[in-house]
Amino acid sequence: MKLLVDFLPIVIFFAVYKLSAELIALFSGVLSPDLIELLNQTQPIIIATAVLIPATVVQILYTRWATGKIEKMHLVTLVLVVALGGATVLFGDKSFIQWKPTIVNWLFAVVFLGSQFIGNKNLIQRMMDSKVTMPLEIWKRLNYGWVVFFLFAGTINLYVAYTLSEEAWVNFKLFGMLGLTLVFIIAQGVYLSRHIIDEPPEAENGTP
Repeated sequence: MKLLVDFLPIVIFFAVYKLSAELIALFSGVLSPDLIELLNQTQPIIIATAVLIPATVVQILYTRWATGKIEKMHLVTLVLVVALGGATVLFGDKSFIQWKPTIVNWLFAVVFLGSQFIGNKNLIQRMMDSKVTMPLEIWKRLNYGWVVFFLFAGTINLYVAYTLSEEAWVNFKLFGMLGLTLVFIIAQGVYLSRHIIDEPPEAENGTP
């Protein structure tokens, strides 16, 4: 469920990009002719980016309502969506929003890497050690694994953005990133299953 909520703004971005002409026609009866003309002259990626900004705000508000808190990673993403998405809409330049996934992923890589040297627990251990018990060395490997994943995801995003078509990048932004994330999470689960330390059963009625 959390993964679905995290990717919902991207799904909306994808849908608006693919169906921009149909959506403009659908709302032509309630929008002014001048606005309709402006939208028809605007690139689909600019329209999709304009919708992505409020969609991300709604995502944050929903997360706050559902969980009672907002993760720092979500706030970082929101700031970058507003800043880079706003620049894309303002200047009509898609490169700003195309850089957003890379900046987000590389920032996360820096945070995860830095957590390896700050405090007694790295970031992935702080997030998961209440649920599973593993040797410290495994926590380190897992944390470094996330660092490598974020670096790779950010790099492959730029490769697709600047070597393939705009439509290919939009497809990758949803299906490629989602696919990479799912594959990595599954691989992480398999790795965890091999190294989790079973807790000894609790004594009953005071008898060891």
